[in-house]
Amino acid sequence: MQTNYKRTLITSALPYANGPIHIGHLAGVYVPSDIFTRYLRLKGEEVIHVCGSDEHGVPITLKAKKEGVTPQEVVDRYHELNKKAFADFGIAFDIYSRTSNRVHYETASEFFKTLYDKNIFEEYTTEQFFDPQANQFLADRYITGTCPHCGNERAYGDQCEACGTSLNATDLINPKSAITGNTPQLKETKHWYLPLNKDENFFKEWILENHKEWKTNVYGQCKSWLDLGLQPRAVSRDLDWGVPVPVQGAEGKVLYVWFDAPIGYISATKELTPDWQKFWKDKETRLLHFIGKDNIVFHCIIFPAMLKAEGSYILPENIPANEFLNLENDKISTSRNWAVWLHEYLEDFPNKQDVLRYVLTANAPETKDNDFTWKDFQTRNNSELVGVYGNFINRTVVLTQKYFEGKVPELGELNAQDNEALAEIAKLKTEIERNIETFHFREALKSFMALARVGNKYLAETEPWKLIKTDENKVKTILNVCLQISANLAILSEPFLPFSAKKLQEMLILQNSDWKNSGKTDILPVGHKISEPQLLFAKIEDSEVEAQVNKLLETKKINELQTNTALKAKENIQFDDFQKLDIRTGKIIEAQKLPKTKKLLKLLIDTGIDKRTVVSGIAEYYKPEDIIGQEVSILVNLAPRNIKGIDSQGMILMAQNADGELVFVSPQKSVQTGSVIS
Repeated sequence: MQTNYKRTLITSALPYANGPIHIGHLAGVYVPSDIFTRYLRLKGEEVIHVCGSDEHGVPITLKAKKEGVTPQEVVDRYHELNKKAFADFGIAFDIYSRTSNRVHYETASEFFKTLYDKNIFEEYTTEQFFDPQANQFLADRYITGTCPHCGNERAYGDQCEACGTSLNATDLINPKSAITGNTPQLKETKHWYLPLNKDENFFKEWILENHKEWKTNVYGQCKSWLDLGLQPRAVSRDLDWGVPVPVQGAEGKVLYVWFDAPIGYISATKELTPDWQKFWKDKETRLLHFIGKDNIVFHCIIFPAMLKAEGSYILPENIPANEFLNLENDKISTSRNWAVWLHEYLEDFPNKQDVLRYVLTANAPETKDNDFTWKDFQTRNNSELVGVYGNFINRTVVLTQKYFEGKVPELGELNAQDNEALAEIAKLKTEIERNIETFHFREALKSFMALARVGNKYLAETEPWKLIKTDENKVKTILNVCLQISANLAILSEPFLPFSAKKLQEMLILQNSDWKNSGKTDILPVGHKISEPQLLFAKIEDSEVEAQVNKLLETKKINELQTNTALKAKENIQFDDFQKLDIRTGKIIEAQKLPKTKKLLKLLIDTGIDKRTVVSGIAEYYKPEDIIGQEVSILVNLAPRNIKGIDSQGMILMAQNADGELVFVSPQKSVQTGSVIS
């Protein structure tokens, strides 16, 4: 673990510019990296934080084809949308660049050429998938199929997003072209490969021996890769969108996005400062990559292998990757629109950036996947931010204004209760620092909130609003203690909750909010005048949460309709087989819910030839009392079947409507009960 560093370079994973930023991105990468950046800045350390749009991925070309526009139009749209959303949310990038910039093309080309001239690459002519109808080779994301490891039928040619396994396109079972849906052909093509296998021993020592302090999820995934053995990795692709391979004989080929994209960190730093080399080539710089778990291998092995091969760059000191955040117990999916989009959140919840930052940090998927629900979002805001933190600050400021004209009162003789509350300030500050510096941001936030709870509990127990009548001097001490806790909260909250931190600092008219000023019990001097009280947080009403839940339910309904395409026709049958089916009109004369089941109704149906019992799975769509007299179509010669102890003697015919609900297949006009349907 590097300790003798002079400066820190923080990179956040470059998001694809093919869609908006959602809460999964924020929880996995950008909130953690922002907390760490703000913390170092408050401490006065030299730090820069770089990020930008990754604009050369295959998902972008797929998006462009789907919309009938150019890839440039796609990336221009989403680059601006995401750049603004990040800024409005308070993510403190020093630069948010893009890989379509000229400086990036030059930097990526120069990097490739350096490795090429050093004979690092190996050239292979291999068979790769080609779509004759589209007349192009298929990059990994243009190929879908069944994962050989977990059976996911929607795996991509480079990775299965269901099990996280890295794949080659030729590993897929039943591969299909994402462009035409056809089965692709194998065709020879030449590409350049980075020989990762030659660095296998280096990585075993560098990661497995020298970086055991890395997060268990990161260390474990790297170990799995190394245990399987490293293989050469292609650094070029047959595409017309991206940085052209800068050597002769490479027409129609571009740099593979996982070679191109991380170089975007370097080009962004170049764009930011002429002193970029001290952040990338000085061994006294600490390099940290904040990423999600799907990028672990690329940042822990492939990009370091590139940097090592180039020879003049430092390697990352740590890669604190997070796992995935789910939404309402379902995987976040851009393609299914199953997400909470940042730009929409900012519109729906104006001035509530810190609420989302708080919830995503408190529920961060640091070592395992976690879940975001709107109910938890509301509860954490109302119970914790409003009920604990905001309540303590508001009462402290209101009472100071009411009793002492907004001036910090003097500190009198301290009792055990006072000393205990003040002692928690330095103790919890130390806990916050230790947890931030080891990338345990969820625990750091808990320690911060613990200090707010200390203040809230102290104020509730001492009851200065009652004591003011008999012991004004003691009330002065109580409010001095509360104000010192408040001042510490104003500083310690800034990495986590920058908007409310600024609001509280202005309320307290805090002159010095440097981190080194926190942990003290005399930040606000006696006689210091504070401002009028303002609410730090407001309650979130049930109606606001219901609107978000309904939006998701509507999305789910649309997804189900889109995927509910007509099933393929079954195998042909002979006319004699059809003649065996005896389908008649019937009428429901009794209906009741089957106990201890969710879907089953017990029906008594008049078939015209008898009255018989049928058990049907329609209870989710119909109440028993509403379907008495309903005309139905019933298969009367189906062999009886025992369902929940009841002999069901037939089957009523149902179909699914546009809303996904089951509806009765019944005559348009009333007919005689028992009429044969033919």
